[in-house]
Amino acid sequence: MPFLKSNQPRARWMRLGTAQILKRFHFCERSLVISCSAWLPLIGGMETKTLLPRFSWQNAQIAHELRERIFELRYPNRDMNEEGADKPLVALFDELRNAPTTLAFFSALSSVLLPAMRDAYEQYLSHSDALADAPTHRFLALALEEKHEQIEALTTWAALEFGSHPEDRALSVSWLNALQARLDLLGGVGTDHAPPDLAEGPLPGSRPYSVPNVAARDEHYHLTRFYWPDNVDPTFAYGDGNRLQLRSAVSHLNEVWAIETGGIVLSSFAPVLPWAWIQDAARWTYDESRHCRMGLDRLAAWGYKSQELPLGSYIYDSAAGQDPIYRLGMLFFFETKNIGFKPERVKAFHLIGDAASEHDMDFDWADETMHAGYGRKWLQKLMEVRGEDSSKFMEIRERCAELVQAVVRTAEPGEIAELRMLVDAIVAKAEANSLQPRT
Repeated sequence: MPFLKSNQPRARWMRLGTAQILKRFHFCERSLVISCSAWLPLIGGMETKTLLPRFSWQNAQIAHELRERIFELRYPNRDMNEEGADKPLVALFDELRNAPTTLAFFSALSSVLLPAMRDAYEQYLSHSDALADAPTHRFLALALEEKHEQIEALTTWAALEFGSHPEDRALSVSWLNALQARLDLLGGVGTDHAPPDLAEGPLPGSRPYSVPNVAARDEHYHLTRFYWPDNVDPTFAYGDGNRLQLRSAVSHLNEVWAIETGGIVLSSFAPVLPWAWIQDAARWTYDESRHCRMGLDRLAAWGYKSQELPLGSYIYDSAAGQDPIYRLGMLFFFETKNIGFKPERVKAFHLIGDAASEHDMDFDWADETMHAGYGRKWLQKLMEVRGEDSSKFMEIRERCAELVQAVVRTAEPGEIAELRMLVDAIVAKAEANSLQPRT
């Protein structure tokens, strides 16, 4: 029987073949989110520490879109628990976590792993069917734009690290070359074929990842343990007027601890909690980075330089050496501890005409309401996974309060006096210059 011949390039990949390629993309993106999150407490610079969570959130969004599209294409199969034939490739992406230096970490992202994802997306969009696979084309086109943005930023960060830490260059370059060589052997991220089944193992020069007990911080700031006198002295008033403005902005700036903690808990529990945990934790960490930048933006608008501002560590320090569940509990503790004060502060800022502080606190309240739900949900789920009584999740919160107070009790007279002098200078500058927030 005669039939019509067709030679249309768009028919290159069938439904299940397409799903397999997208699955590879999903697991590579997932690995990037986990490793970048894990590295947040190891990164000192304020810009990089507060912008990297944005990239992780973007990648988590893309990974989620990929996941949902895979389920559509493989319906009714919803098995996404294993990398399958792509395991060697994903294992190599996982090696990012073990980068020996910050230079190696930024360089691996900027020159190896993110370009590999960019190239794979470009190839996929060129060869796949924009008609039958239109939903994938919509979100992968956005992913490609974001990869270009991420590569540009990471390239700048890597160049700055290269210039400021010459002692790290030899080790970083050697490790980076090993990473690129193994990726080349695997054929890149690619599209048509699964990577070869190469033996897994650490790259030469890797530094096995561990959660640091002391977080790296930007040395341009005034590094302290406590960032406002009321951290250690409950009789020290939160204040009103410009004192309330400054206290709230410095508090936002000091949510840097929450960025670091969000990254730690995301990566720590990714192996045992479902995908929805990674998605929620990436958003949570990104939100904390936005809050930190809110405070930084307001303080900069009022004329403050980084060296005038306290960047405290006591909350991060409180969970040092503890089971990571207490870091998750620490986030939950502070979200629920302070959320009730936010609406009153929104009103106070409105009355004094500080539109920027009012605006930031209003959005902060919405975020923290959501975060409180995250904390409750995932503490309970984690305890359930561990075989513990999930109804006792508030005991984790109570223990976190005790851990914080244990550090507060170690405050020494000298550091309290130094903190008071620092805060007095911040307030005096506001009063001397009659600073008002820009609206």
